[in-house]
Amino acid sequence: MPGKLYHPRALKVTETSLPGVLLIEPAVLGDARGFFMETYHAERFREAGIDAAFVQDNHSRSARGVLRGLHYQEPNAQGKLVRCPRGALFDVAVDVRVGSPHFGTWCGVELSEENKKILWIPAGFAHGFCALTDDAELVYKCTEFYDPQSERCIAWNDPDIGIRWPVKDPQLSKRDAAAPRLKEAKVLPRYGA
Repeated sequence: MPGKLYHPRALKVTETSLPGVLLIEPAVLGDARGFFMETYHAERFREAGIDAAFVQDNHSRSARGVLRGLHYQEPNAQGKLVRCPRGALFDVAVDVRVGSPHFGTWCGVELSEENKKILWIPAGFAHGFCALTDDAELVYKCTEFYDPQSERCIAWNDPDIGIRWPVKDPQLSKRDAAAPRLKEAKVLPRYGA
C-alpha cells in the first residue's frame, strides 16, 4: 500500500501521477563510514504493491546531455525497477497502453546517488531518461528478458506527450532520433491485457 512504512528497513512508497508507477525511498542507514540500504527485498516490495519476478538486471552509463528512450517491448512487455547509483538522471515513464485512461500521459522524477530513490515502472509503459551530470549510471531490474524482436521506441519529443525534458539538445542514438510519434506507433500494448 503506497505510503505505508515497514520496519526496521522501511520503504516509503508514493504513487506518482501515473497510477501503478511508484516512487520508492528506501531506508538508508549511514554513519561516518558510509551507508547501507536495501535496493530490493521481494517480501517488502510485494507488501508495497510490487509483486514482480525479475529475470534480468541491466546497467548503463551516460554522459551529461545523453537522452535514451522512450523504449518499451511489445510483446514481452517489461516492468522495470530503476535507480541511479552514480550521478543524477531525469527518469520518465509514459503510459502507452491502448485503452488506458492515462494513455499518452507521462511522469518524471529525478533519480540520483544523493536521493537514492527508486522508480517502479510497470509493463505497458515506455521508459526514457537523460543524464543530468557528467557521469550518470542507471541500474535496473526487468520482469522480462530483452527481446530484440519486441523492442519498440517512441519519439522522445513527441508534442502529443509533451515531456518537459531538462535538456535542450540531447545526444541521441540513431534509433531514438528516428523514433515515430505515439500516434504513429504500429505495435502498442493493450490496457488490461
